[in-house]
Amino acid sequence: MSEAIFLTPAGLEKLKKELEHLKTVERLEVANMIGEAKSFGDLSENSEYDAAKNKEAQLEGKIYEIQEKLKNYILVDESMIDTSRVNVGCTITLFDGEFNEEVVYKIMGSTESDPINGLISNQSPIGRALMGKKKNDIVKVETPGGVVEFKILKISA
Repeated sequence: MSEAIFLTPAGLEKLKKELEHLKTVERLEVANMIGEAKSFGDLSENSEYDAAKNKEAQLEGKIYEIQEKLKNYILVDESMIDTSRVNVGCTITLFDGEFNEEVVYKIMGSTESDPINGLISNQSPIGRALMGKKKNDIVKVETPGGVVEFKILKISA
């Protein structure tokens, strides 16, 4: 069984739309590519055919991956978020001692993470370290750049 993923209603809708696009639009494009490549003749030495079949395999893999996510998701109801501890859906204001500044992150499921825009996955090093912690806790996080220390200033929905 796959690990459950967390999705907001917007993230769920986005995944469903992406799956529909892959199944209808992109499958048709790949089928057309395969058909065109077959028309070139001998398949044993047909690089266009091989490329189209590889694209088909990648597409089907992506479709399967999204279908699995849609079977194993937990919907995050932002109106029901408990802000006494860090959990998925919370917005966390942290003090970063290394840079002597406040940073704000929103903890999301891995599907909706966007670190550049402050949306971090609950499965990322920082997300994992913050999960379950309370306001005023000091959290040390092992990152690729070394250990970073944060103090939790605020947890909000």
